[in-house]
Amino acid sequence: MSLNEILHYLRLGGVTLALLLLASVAALIVAVERIITLWGVSERSRLLGETVSKHLLRGDIAAARTAAERSDAVAADIFLAGFDRLERSRTSGGSGVDAAVERERAQVGLKLRRNLWMLATIGSISPFVGLFGTVAGIMRSFKDLGLDVEAGGTGGSAAVMTGISEALVATAVGILVAVQAMVFYNYFQARLSRVLVELRLLGDEFVELLKERASGAPLPPEPAVAHPDPKLA
Repeated sequence: MSLNEILHYLRLGGVTLALLLLASVAALIVAVERIITLWGVSERSRLLGETVSKHLLRGDIAAARTAAERSDAVAADIFLAGFDRLERSRTSGGSGVDAAVERERAQVGLKLRRNLWMLATIGSISPFVGLFGTVAGIMRSFKDLGLDVEAGGTGGSAAVMTGISEALVATAVGILVAVQAMVFYNYFQARLSRVLVELRLLGDEFVELLKERASGAPLPPEPAVAHPDPKLA
């Protein structure tokens, strides 16, 4: 399709086609923004979880909190919520830590899902916007046909078919925009489901270790160091 043909269809589409093109650009912008936001989320959270767990296993709660404060991983907010709750409930052995961690995890989930509603909305309404443009184009074609007949023209069907085929472009574009938006939406939904499961597992392990240390549970024994047999020296 040449540039002149594209410009011709854009002129025929009018406001409807312009709205669909804007919706397509908006979906692309949201997708790029979410890709940048979610880039490395699982890896950074997993590394932070391993670091915090190592400190807690050694009984060093202060070092574990410092590691969370210095990290930019989304799991850091979850861990810090648990540490803050622990500080306020020292006498009860960490009571309420799991609830605080779960609330913060839900808040993190909302942040990660931000703007996805735009993709779902674009994907659901774009075909109807395109259909509206097509119906409006067909109505215009028959109106032109009627005016041509009143003016003494032949009212040939060729002109009508041309107008209808041009009007169907709006429906085609609407479907393409909807497919684009829904592909992005389903991709991010699947990826976020996996990320949220990983965050839940990290949070559960963190709560268990933190409550054990808060209740004064004994530290795990140090691994035994093998000493060489002096008889073999």
